[in-house]
Amino acid sequence: MTQLPIIDAGPGLNFLSIGKERILIKALGPLSTPEAVRDELLRKAEHDRRFRRVLTTWPKLTARWVEVLSDSQTPELAAVVRRITQLPMAQRMKTSKDLGETMVVAHAVVAAEAGQEVIVLIDDSEGARMATKECARLDRLRASGRSVGTIKLVNTRTVLELQAGQLIADRGEMRTIYNQMRGLDDGLPPIEGTDLLTTKRWSR
Repeated sequence: MTQLPIIDAGPGLNFLSIGKERILIKALGPLSTPEAVRDELLRKAEHDRRFRRVLTTWPKLTARWVEVLSDSQTPELAAVVRRITQLPMAQRMKTSKDLGETMVVAHAVVAAEAGQEVIVLIDDSEGARMATKECARLDRLRASGRSVGTIKLVNTRTVLELQAGQLIADRGEMRTIYNQMRGLDDGLPPIEGTDLLTTKRWSR
């Protein structure tokens, strides 16, 4: 079954702002993202010069590689948003804080409950916790006999590791790319605190 990658704003800004969208697409294939994330990406690109490149890259990606998922209320989407936020969807949509992460997880759950294998690309710690809880919930549903799909959680570092020795030719290039991203995302730890320079993928 084809996997459905759904991407949050943080990783999107990390890769698109430094012109490394090919790494993202090579690692995960065609992407999806909620309207709330699209709006966040473009809003940040308009107001912060570090992300300005997104404004020119985004239209090219949506023409072929990125599907924007509608955040219009459906019974399925509304039910998930209410369950994970304890708020009616119409009310939750009025507050932009963490809305992108919420909608990434909500869309992923709706797709997984319909039987799809979903990849969630998210760096935000609260969003990752939310996605992890939903992964466990789906595991419980399968254990009880329900026919549901899965959610796999990945992040910026996962994507970079997948391309070690491929689009990222060597450790020096990995360090350069990662340090560029750290200049955009203060949530990324120093590269020495990751396995990006020691991964076995370098020897493949």
